[in-house]
Amino acid sequence: MTDDLVTGPDGRRRCRWGMSAPEYVAYHDDEWGRPIHGDDALYERLTLEAFQAGLSWLTILRKRPAFRAAFDGFRIEVVAGYGPADVQRLLADAGIIRNRAKIEAAIANARAALEVPGGLGALLWSFAPPPRGRRPASLAEVPTQTAESVAMAPELRRRGFRFVGPTTAYALMQATGMVDDHLEGCHVGA
Repeated sequence: MTDDLVTGPDGRRRCRWGMSAPEYVAYHDDEWGRPIHGDDALYERLTLEAFQAGLSWLTILRKRPAFRAAFDGFRIEVVAGYGPADVQRLLADAGIIRNRAKIEAAIANARAALEVPGGLGALLWSFAPPPRGRRPASLAEVPTQTAESVAMAPELRRRGFRFVGPTTAYALMQATGMVDDHLEGCHVGA
């Protein structure tokens, strides 16, 4: 059995990262790798992945309630209507990551999402790869990007999205269940 799996106090085997902090247990068990299809829910994940760039995902998880409040529940139509006063409000909000480029990208991404024919979910899920034959045996087998994420990123940028490189696109695929990178032996999906 790989060291990349650990047994929690509840007796369940988890991907090692899923036991590294209390916030990760719930995220690992209940969200990561689970399919998400709603446009607003996908926009939230896309936004949070962009804010995470250069930071720990744990920081984002801990600030997630504040992000949801600051960005009106990540309702695309509402965020797309944000103006300069909203940018200033967000820059003053200590509960979120106060990075002007990322805040402006979140607003631009909401506007771009409104322009996607068929909706954001249809576009994002069109890049989902076919299911793998087996789960990764170790964290070393989990990629940081794939051909699909490399294809997704420039298509999103072409449509006006920002902060969406291939690595962020792959993290989005993991977070929204487009791929299942839970390790072989992990209780999730077993």
